[in-house]
Amino acid sequence: MKSHSRLSVLLAVAAAAVACGAAPAKKPPTVKNEAKMTVTKAVYGKMDDGTQVDEYTLTNGKGLTVKVITYGAMITSVETPDRNGKTANITLYRDSLKDYLAGHPFFGCVAGRYANRIAKGKFTIDGKEYTLATNNNGHHLHGGDKGFDKHVWQGQPVEGKGSVGVALTRTSPDGEEGYPGKLTASVTYSINDKNELKMEYSATTDKPTHVNLTNHAYWNLGGAASGDVLKHELTLNADRYLPVDDGLIPLGELKPVKGTPMDFTKTHTIGERIAQVKGGYDHAYILNAKKAGEELTFTARVFDPKSGRVMEIYTSEPAVQLYTGNFLDGTLQADGGKIAYQKHAALCLETEHYPDSPNRPEFPSTLLKPGQTYKHVTVHKFGVKK
Repeated sequence: MKSHSRLSVLLAVAAAAVACGAAPAKKPPTVKNEAKMTVTKAVYGKMDDGTQVDEYTLTNGKGLTVKVITYGAMITSVETPDRNGKTANITLYRDSLKDYLAGHPFFGCVAGRYANRIAKGKFTIDGKEYTLATNNNGHHLHGGDKGFDKHVWQGQPVEGKGSVGVALTRTSPDGEEGYPGKLTASVTYSINDKNELKMEYSATTDKPTHVNLTNHAYWNLGGAASGDVLKHELTLNADRYLPVDDGLIPLGELKPVKGTPMDFTKTHTIGERIAQVKGGYDHAYILNAKKAGEELTFTARVFDPKSGRVMEIYTSEPAVQLYTGNFLDGTLQADGGKIAYQKHAALCLETEHYPDSPNRPEFPSTLLKPGQTYKHVTVHKFGVKK
């Protein structure tokens, strides 16, 4: 009886506790640390004619944040953590739209219609010669006087399975900068939880024309404020490169890199042999064929020993232009003047077709015809090395 009474009392106490709102004891809930990817839009500024320029911010919740503005389809910031978890913008940038409009050497923009150089600003299609702007030492560079980098694109946020991004489009009218055909072009920048930045380009035309699009980001894995990149270590998957003349136009020969200061098939620092290269590196490297089963070709690996940051690049394109910021001279500034971009403050790795392909039938063709679609995919993968 006593045992039964005690049990009754315990049950009564438990019932009273529940009645008063006390919950039965439970195991602590498991907290899932799931990365939350977001894409947000804000007004960045206005052009002189009142056209609004928007800024899209892509975040993957794992330390990678990318900012894109619709002017020039331009990447203005790529923030990634170093080996100690400290983030920094690893691309060169300006402070405002006003600064970008004042001029810059293609920081983070889409270069087009034709990235890189076309000799003497001329090419011929079906027996008709076309004349382009000669905006670089008598040659055509990155689309001319007002290329794709100087137009406002239309932006639209996109969300995919495990990714977020922004799709940007613009239509280049027939005859713009001397190019034939109305060209409708797009680029989608997206990031995922693997700390990858994917760039997907496409274009269609209503007349035969030449197309070669790329992004012209200036990379400094130590951060935009960290000085030069001469101690960055570089590996390129390229056994050959294109020698150039004094105007940086390819001579036509694909020359082996072996035994020359152009060889990055084995890792070297940028500054190790740059003094042996007249003017610094500004050359197209011919990528080795991709391995069986690979969708994209491994292109390059860059490592900054000081920060520990690593960037790998993969592309569908046949070449990559290595440029080591040879023309930077300290006049361009950022962060309210606290940063002055000196010579070799960054390196560019522009995935693209060969320079001057429209005048070189022996090079892979850049001719786009009606009914065809130009496609180009490049992926930048970011990480750290202890």
